[in-house]
Amino acid sequence: MPEVPLKIAVDAMGGDYAPHEVIRGAVEYARNGGDADVLLVGDPASIETELAELGVCAGDRLHIIPAAQVIGMDEHPTAAVQEKPDASLVVCARLVKEGAADAAFSAGNTGAVMFAAMRFLDKIRGIRRPAIATQFPTELGGRALVVDAGANVDCRASHLLQFALLGSVYAEKVLSIDRPRVGLLANGEEETKGNELSREAFALLAASPLNFVGNVEGNHVFEGDVDVVVCDGFVGNVLLKASEGAVRLTLGLLASDAKRETDEVIREVLLRSLLRIRQRVDYSEYGGAPLLGVNGVSFIAHGRSDAKTIAAGIRMVAAATKADYVGAMREAIGALSSNGAAADEAAAGT
Repeated sequence: MPEVPLKIAVDAMGGDYAPHEVIRGAVEYARNGGDADVLLVGDPASIETELAELGVCAGDRLHIIPAAQVIGMDEHPTAAVQEKPDASLVVCARLVKEGAADAAFSAGNTGAVMFAAMRFLDKIRGIRRPAIATQFPTELGGRALVVDAGANVDCRASHLLQFALLGSVYAEKVLSIDRPRVGLLANGEEETKGNELSREAFALLAASPLNFVGNVEGNHVFEGDVDVVVCDGFVGNVLLKASEGAVRLTLGLLASDAKRETDEVIREVLLRSLLRIRQRVDYSEYGGAPLLGVNGVSFIAHGRSDAKTIAAGIRMVAAATKADYVGAMREAIGALSSNGAAADEAAAGT
């Protein structure tokens, strides 16, 4: 029998440039060999208009799923999900819950996407706090997975232990990294560095079966010597936003120098360097970030995602879903839960 294609529910109305860029990205994915069915969730008239402008009709790989409401980027996440049961991002999560879709993907309100995933998919049994995992480029050409990048601003050491486990499983199953090296983000490499949270987390990680390599400082995230970087969501989000700002500054300075340069050869070299750097650090190359720890596949894309980012995100979601990282996480947390004192501490957090 032919293999049944995956079904990915895409929030057509979520993001700063929705629905135009979201629809363009979905079409780009389908036109470039995408083998998953894309369920475009949102206002049918708007979706059909966008498809018509691209010379595409719904059917085959692209399907329209009606959703009458939209959650804005500035709305309160919890209230919006509760008050708008037919919002596009809510419908995406519900489709996964009902088995009508294998994964959900949205560039909309991050908090609302998280709350909807928690409400409809619930957490993997034993997981206390789901976390956002974001990929950072490294000097060696690989990627470092930072967990948590913004879901939980106040954490216990037991939560960080679970973040490390979730990130390690994802890196192994989806990024194909054998025994991922796990580092704890701190203000120094020594075991005694950091605040009370990081010191407690260090002890738990050191006692765990994970491939823990110790503390790493912020600059080490980009060096390529660690595969999974663990931190609370407050620190992780600051790292993420600071990195984005540094990248914009660097690219802007290079672009300014190239624009002012009068020597054609030098300007060409600068422009080529600018293009190479942009390709290496551009978040659109990664497409989206998984919400790890929920009992289903849910990905969050950058609010400013364009068509290229959306297409990359759908490809990433499809690959991650096929890897069954959620099933692997269920097994891993079950094993950790029977692993003595570390597991007792992990189960104690809320």
